[in-house]
Amino acid sequence: MSGGTSKRAKRQLVEDLYYQIVAQARQPIFYRDYLVPDTINGRFDMIILLTALIVRRLRSEIQSDEARTLADGLFEVLFADMDRSLREMGVGDIRVGKKVKAMAQAYYGRSQAYDDALDGKEPLEAALARNLYGDPSTAEAQGGGVPPVHALADYIRNTVTSLETHPFEALMAGDPGISAPPEPRQAL
Repeated sequence: MSGGTSKRAKRQLVEDLYYQIVAQARQPIFYRDYLVPDTINGRFDMIILLTALIVRRLRSEIQSDEARTLADGLFEVLFADMDRSLREMGVGDIRVGKKVKAMAQAYYGRSQAYDDALDGKEPLEAALARNLYGDPSTAEAQGGGVPPVHALADYIRNTVTSLETHPFEALMAGDPGISAPPEPRQAL
């Protein structure tokens, strides 16, 4: 996204990166095996979680205007997509603005909670149970093995570690560097 890159090419890069994040967030394994609620809110929360991880990685490039531009672009595309989705679901114009504002607040709150957890200020499992599952007892509901919230936390930690070494140039080329989640029982 250097100065020589056209506005249209920059926008296309941001959209491509965002839609790869969305595709990852829609993987059935999250809803089937990790027991993330398979609802509009659950899917939105998965998109927020994965977007927050990419933005965290971009923020590590503190000297890069390109990283800031890409992070800002991801936020803009995310909420343009949410606006479009709400309208497609039949939400009226007056309510769309209020709902998008609430979604933006949710993004910032959850993103901060995940950052705090990844920085060791609270267990990541607690942040996931509260923000992604909504009810910690739901996050623990599994008949044996590792509860999904613990397996998901392991996946998130591994993703963050992988992103730390993911080349910035690859991000700038549209590769988010997020791998598919393992089966929860394999996450041990």
